[in-house]
Amino acid sequence: MEYWQKDIETMGREQLQELQLKRLKETVKLAVNSPFYKEVFEKNGLTPDSIQTLDDLQKIPFTTKNDLRTHYPFGMAAIPIQKCVRIHSSSGTTGNPTVVLHSARDLDQWANQVARCMYMVGLRDTDVFQNTSGYGMFTGGLGFQYGAERLGALTVPAAAGNTKRQIKFITDFGTTCLHIIPSYATRLAEVMYEMGIDPRRDTKLHTVCIGAEPHSEEQRKRIEQLLGVKAYNCFGMSEMNGPGVAFECPEQNGLHIWEDYVIPEIINPTTLEPVPEGEIGELVLTTINREAMPLLRYRTRDLTRFIPGECPCGRTHRRLARFVGRSDDMIILKGVNIFPIQIEKILMNFKELGSNYLITIETVGYNDEMLIEVELSDLFTDDYSALERLAKEVTRQLKDELLLTPRVRLVGKGSLPAPEGGKAVRVKDLRKLC
Repeated sequence: MEYWQKDIETMGREQLQELQLKRLKETVKLAVNSPFYKEVFEKNGLTPDSIQTLDDLQKIPFTTKNDLRTHYPFGMAAIPIQKCVRIHSSSGTTGNPTVVLHSARDLDQWANQVARCMYMVGLRDTDVFQNTSGYGMFTGGLGFQYGAERLGALTVPAAAGNTKRQIKFITDFGTTCLHIIPSYATRLAEVMYEMGIDPRRDTKLHTVCIGAEPHSEEQRKRIEQLLGVKAYNCFGMSEMNGPGVAFECPEQNGLHIWEDYVIPEIINPTTLEPVPEGEIGELVLTTINREAMPLLRYRTRDLTRFIPGECPCGRTHRRLARFVGRSDDMIILKGVNIFPIQIEKILMNFKELGSNYLITIETVGYNDEMLIEVELSDLFTDDYSALERLAKEVTRQLKDELLLTPRVRLVGKGSLPAPEGGKAVRVKDLRKLC
């Protein structure tokens, strides 16, 4: 087994916790320089000296996305702005964007973090890495770009969209690895086959790094089969730098979250109390290796759990299970809690169905109803009776999973908007417009 930083990645738990505590104390002393945390600590009767153990972290109130928006643009900065060298932010379509500041040291550490992830899944300086994520304020582009350069790979900053150009780069440059959104990975494969290109035979692709939107194990397997690659799940978020917060190892059984960069907690999103080991809850993260804008106990809204036990890869950093959704994008329909990922898991089991689907929630009369539209794959014939049987079986399995009966509409390939590099729109809740 090879490691990017063996001493860090295989560090004993006791030694790792000692490192975390040392960095946590330094982070807290730095954080209180920001207007936001200065006020939080004073209001709660806390000082940096209040944090003497890792358990003392729970004395600090949670930080939320709304806190970042309220203190837009620079109210979270812990160092002078002239010492910051880059800003990343969200789109801010519902108000102020969330702004994240970086120092030169922050960017250096982030590049190392991403390079560690890439090395872990077998990428080397001999690889050709093509990035299909957007550059600019979105972190997926530059985050992977700097990580791949630190690794020493030849990089192709293709950015998002323009599928035929992406394919030309893959074939002409001998691309071996892609960073790509799951829904776009299947779209890319479909276009390749339409062009008469079999990625398993006609390209050098062997690895894809997927993330930025929830996806099921079934969708991962479909991507691997279509492209002839190994697909590794990546977790990141702008507030924690961006990509590279956690990443799967070759075991593909959970994402190692780099505990020398963050301290993870999992809480009940309703009671805000820690959940028992192995139970699903909301992931909360504290940065311990960032200086421009440290965040303490940030509520990610992502739902996951810790996977107990040691990983066969030898890395000692804890593993997160596949994310099951978000505490703030849960659909509540007729008293039932539903996550889109549950629906995708069922749809991806049918080879007759494509990868593109849309969930619409609307009010019909006095009742809220769910419509699931999903495209058929090339494997389906024009047999009407077979179509009817397929729709009934899809509906039955969805009912068993969701505990309610959705309306299912099977549509022809290309009938739904195709993702072109950005996150796919999976849910339209028209109840909000009433």
